[in-house]
Amino acid sequence: MASGGYDFSEVSALIAGHSVSEMVFIVLAALTAGLARGFSGFGGALIFMPLASAIIEPKLAAAVLFLIDAFLSLPMIPGSYRQADRREVAVMVAGAAFGVPVGTAILSYAEPLTVRWAITGLVTVLLALLMSGWRYRGQPTRPLTVGTGFISGVFGGAAQVGGPPVVAYWLGGPKTALLVRANIVFYFALSTALTGVNYGLAGLFTWSAAAVALLAGPTFALGLFVGSRLFGRVDEAAFRRICFLLIAAAAIIGMPVLDGVLR
Repeated sequence: MASGGYDFSEVSALIAGHSVSEMVFIVLAALTAGLARGFSGFGGALIFMPLASAIIEPKLAAAVLFLIDAFLSLPMIPGSYRQADRREVAVMVAGAAFGVPVGTAILSYAEPLTVRWAITGLVTVLLALLMSGWRYRGQPTRPLTVGTGFISGVFGGAAQVGGPPVVAYWLGGPKTALLVRANIVFYFALSTALTGVNYGLAGLFTWSAAAVALLAGPTFALGLFVGSRLFGRVDEAAFRRICFLLIAAAAIIGMPVLDGVLR
C-alpha cells in the first residue's frame, strides 16, 4: 500500500492483467471454499489456495485468504476465549511464533512456480491425512504441542493451511469436543494475529490483496452461511466425501502444468 494517499495503480494493473473469466473463477473458488468450510469446518484454504494461485501469485492469494478469513472469524473469538484451555493454547502458539516467519519467508522469497508446486503437494499430503482419519492418541506433551504449533505455523505462513496438523493432534486426545473446538478456534485467532504481523512486515498486504478480498469475500461468506445451514440437513459422511473430492480437484486443477486450461 502506498503511503501518503491511495494509489490504485497496482489494482488497475492487476485487473488489466486478468480476464473477467479469471476473476469469476476466483470468486467461484471462494464460494466453494466457504461452502466446504461452513459445512464441515475444514477445507476452505485447501480448496482456495491451489485454485487462486493458478490465477494470481501465491503470496497474493495467501494475503487475500488471510484478509477474508480473519475478518469473518472475529465473531468466534470471544466465546472461544472463555471456553479454551488458554495455557495449552499458549504453548501451541509459542511453536507457531517460530513457524509462521519461516512459512512467510518461503512464501515471500521462493520462486512463485516453486511455491505453487509446493502448495499442490502440501494440499495433497494434508488431504491424505484428513481422509485417513488419523489422530494423535497419546497424551499431549509440551514438546509435542510446541512442535505441532511450529508445523502449523510454517504451513499457515506459507499457504494458509495450518489447520490439519492442529486438528489431528487435538481431536485424538481425551478432551471434550467443546474444549477441543474452543482450543482450535482460539489458537487460530492468535496464530492469525502472528501471521498478520509477519505478512505486514513482508509487505504482502497491498491494494491488490484488498481489492481481490473485497471481490471474493462476499461469496466466501455466502458459502459459509449456506454450508452452516446445510449442516445437519444432509448426510454428513456424504458431504465430507464431496469436500474431499473438491480438495482433490482443486489440487489437480491448480497444478502449473494445467495452466493452459485456465488461461
